[in-house]
Formats: sequence, structure tokens, C-alpha cells
Amino acid sequence: MNVTVRLFAGLRERAGVRARELELPDGASVSDVWPALDLGEEPPGLLFAVNHRYALGEHALADGDEVALIPPVSGGAFRLSETPLDLGAAVGEVASDEAGAIATFVGTTRARSRGRDVVHLEYEAYEGMAEAEMERIAADLSARYDLTAIAIHHRVGVVEIGEQSVVIAVSAPHRADALTACREAIDTLKRSVPLWKKEIYVGGEQWIGQGS
Repeated sequence: MNVTVRLFAGLRERAGVRARELELPDGASVSDVWPALDLGEEPPGLLFAVNHRYALGEHALADGDEVALIPPVSGGAFRLSETPLDLGAAVGEVASDEAGAIATFVGTTRARSRGRDVVHLEYEAYEGMAEAEMERIAADLSARYDLTAIAIHHRVGVVEIGEQSVVIAVSAPHRADALTACREAIDTLKRSVPLWKKEIYVGGEQWIGQGS
């Protein structure tokens, strides 16, 4: 059978391509994909997704599947954008007569990181899956808190110093739920959404992994 393998961030650079077609024997599983790529030792913390859903190594593959190799992540109302973000737009998406509070978070590109001067950032995402994971985060928070609406917008591509890389807006009848859910939203996004950040420094660059 044939499957399409998509690669991101440092794995894409290691392979030299964004996607590869692999021919695998019938009965192959997710765990057979990395060895077939012949890219050396499997990175620790590597995750896999099959057809936009996270999958374990024993997941059986079928002809025509798309398998995404996801390095540990840095990371409508859930949006990727190649253009500057607008906090006001996110707030407008969650505004409601039912809301007594709107909590927001704005992440911006700083000029120094890890003791080095930053030129700019570059973000890469697994489009389709990233938005779906943002929506899953919102659904989970809505199930645990009394919320009105959630908006999450994230940049992809080059983000200059001082520009916004992510904006989150959460509305709720009461401020405690809005504030708590907003903080959990950004913390969870960094752990689970397939987004990767490259920091471009004066004289170097580095892909930043999970929790950045």
C-alpha cells in the first residue's frame, strides 16, 4: 500500500521535503513509518497523526492514508493567519449579551530570547489539524467552565519583533471562569496544537520545542 507522509519543522529540514510517498507492506502500522523514511534515530517525543487524528504506533494503516510526523509542539474562532492578528476581531467573535467578562491573552515576539538577539520568528503549522485541535481545546474548556465563547487566532509564517503571534479571547458570565479558561487555553495550546516556532537570531537559528 501507499501512504503520504507529511513532515514539519526540524523533521522537514532533515528530510529536505515537506511530504514523501511511501510504499509499505499490507498490514503495516504507524510504527513502521519512521524506519521506512531512513532518517536516522527516531526523535524522542515524536507524535504521529493519521488523517488529521493523533494515532499510536499500533494503529493499522490503509492505502491512501496521510501520516503526519509531529515533532514535540511548542507550541472561524479557531484560525491560522499569515497576516497580522487583530485582538479586537477576536474579542468581537466572543462578545455576547450573556457575557459579564471577556479575558484575553496576547503573545508577542520579543527582541531577546535565551540570551540572544532575535531577528524574527517563523511559525509553521499542520493546517487542518491545528484548527481542529484548537476547537477541541475550546470544547474541553467549555465542558469544565461556564463559558460563553472562545476565539483562538495564531500566526503562521514570519512574525516580526513586537508583532502578535497568538491572541485568545474567552467570554463568560463571570470573570473567574473567563480568566481561568483563558490561561488554560494558552497553556494547553503550547502542549498540544501542531504548531512549531523557529527563532531566528543574529548569527543563528533554532527550532523551539514543546512548551516554548
